[in-house]
Amino acid sequence: MLTAFTAGLLLITVSELGDKTFFIAAILAMRHSRKLIFIGVTAALAAMTILSVLMGQVVSLLPKLYVYYAEIVLFVAFGLKLLYEASTMPAKPCCDEAEEALEVVNKAEAKIRRKESKLAVVIKAFVMTFVAEWGDRTQFATISLAAGYNAFGVTTGAILGHGICAAIAVTCGRLIAKRISERRLTAMGGLLFLLFALVSYLEGV
Repeated sequence: MLTAFTAGLLLITVSELGDKTFFIAAILAMRHSRKLIFIGVTAALAAMTILSVLMGQVVSLLPKLYVYYAEIVLFVAFGLKLLYEASTMPAKPCCDEAEEALEVVNKAEAKIRRKESKLAVVIKAFVMTFVAEWGDRTQFATISLAAGYNAFGVTTGAILGHGICAAIAVTCGRLIAKRISERRLTAMGGLLFLLFALVSYLEGV
């Protein structure tokens, strides 16, 4: 279980820093209560994690050999994809993801003419984060981890990783955004995916 917890924590923390959901939380926290945004964002990421782990458990019902090779192939594919993306990025602090997040937030808030209640702010943060996270690489990574590792360990590790990133985003996201190198974080994520592919292979052997 400790291996599953560590894998979930490391993979999510590295992958989510500088991700679109990170910047959505940071931008919303500049406009609304940080506490409310943290609650909404963390709840959405926890819900997505639980859903992804359940999907991983369904996948684990397939023949073990298929799951074993599929897990390795997915990790390698994501790792190589991220390394390729990193090689095409400028070395300066980024912000394609930040610009996308700002566009998402502005579109959502442009539809609102009146002052929002606390519940409305939490719901908005939840919905925007959940939609942005759907189909993201971290969702597929969580599914892959849950298919081959202890489900409870993956769930707790991933939720903690999401919580850490959300806390950083709402407290000092603006400052961090100016210093984050998207290229470096993407390369680290790619190497981490390849590392988990190697670990999965060795455990199978």
